[in-house]
Amino acid sequence: MSTFQAVAVTRLYRMIADQIAGRIRAGDFPRGRRLPSERDLAEQLQVSRASIREALIALEIEGYVEVRVGTGVFVADKEGSAGAPGGGPIADAAHSADDIGPFDLLEARLIIEPECAGMAAQHATPAQLAAIREAHEGMSLTDAPGRHDREFHSAIAAACGNAALAASVAHLWNLTQSSSVYRRMQDYFVDAKVWAVAHAEHQRILAAIVARDPIRARHAMHAHLLGILARLREDFADLSHHRGDL
Repeated sequence: MSTFQAVAVTRLYRMIADQIAGRIRAGDFPRGRRLPSERDLAEQLQVSRASIREALIALEIEGYVEVRVGTGVFVADKEGSAGAPGGGPIADAAHSADDIGPFDLLEARLIIEPECAGMAAQHATPAQLAAIREAHEGMSLTDAPGRHDREFHSAIAAACGNAALAASVAHLWNLTQSSSVYRRMQDYFVDAKVWAVAHAEHQRILAAIVARDPIRARHAMHAHLLGILARLREDFADLSHHRGDL
């Protein structure tokens, strides 16, 4: 039986996905059988569980595996049962140069957006504060909270007083929305209950900015983004309980 090779390169999740796909094609992981746990795969490949999570989502998009909520990740019963392994527009999207992993994107946001929030608390005009508040309030009144989520973060970036930082935030959001892996991960881990939590976190960010408290605004934004990271790292086996609370 062939063995995994440790990987440590750019776009790590893509390299991991390719290795697992190769093992599936070789028959090392039989169709219909559950894959080793994320923890076991991470130990074998000497990478983080976050990278394994991204790789498994990419493999599901490509049709190699199926995520069964509350049970785990299984090799697809037959070729094409969850897509078209190795081909088609969805698989091409997962290999796109712009398909940066969700956790890389969130880590970049963790570096930039807390500072934007702190600067917005210092520099936002009354009109910019109104735009941030409007985006926040709109998120609780719509069945498409993702659009208002972006508007909220974009309004904060626009209010920070630094055009380069605002452009960086816009670019990160564009990359996020073009990522097929990120979108699929949201399908599993972001539901109405999660949006309610995010809305409460936004309220704390807004309150700090309106109070002109840059330290509190930075901390509130940092806590919000860490919360997103934590929610996207929930175990697939726990999702049935998570969704059952709605």
